[in-house]
Amino acid sequence: MLVKIHSAYRHLVAICDRELLGMKFEEGKIVLDVKENFYSGDDVEEERLIEIIQDMATEDATFNIVGEKSIDVALKCGLINKAGIKYVQGVPYALVLL
Repeated sequence: MLVKIHSAYRHLVAICDRELLGMKFEEGKIVLDVKENFYSGDDVEEERLIEIIQDMATEDATFNIVGEKSIDVALKCGLINKAGIKYVQGVPYALVLL
């Protein structure tokens, strides 16, 4: 999974499944564009991603999460629940504002 932390007035954590990088999904008016300049960051394993999510959650970060593996990790951490997951062309994503 890829994780990139953008810093502004607060942190924005972009997380996606590696195989979705550079892809674009459209369904009706909804467009999910997994752009390289936004999502391409460190390639991490599940354990490290859990640490990053837990650490950034204490910093009042926002999260953009795309892909089955990435969503599963966010669920395991309690960052999201199943009701917070949306889909575009069968691809799960979630936006979290803490």
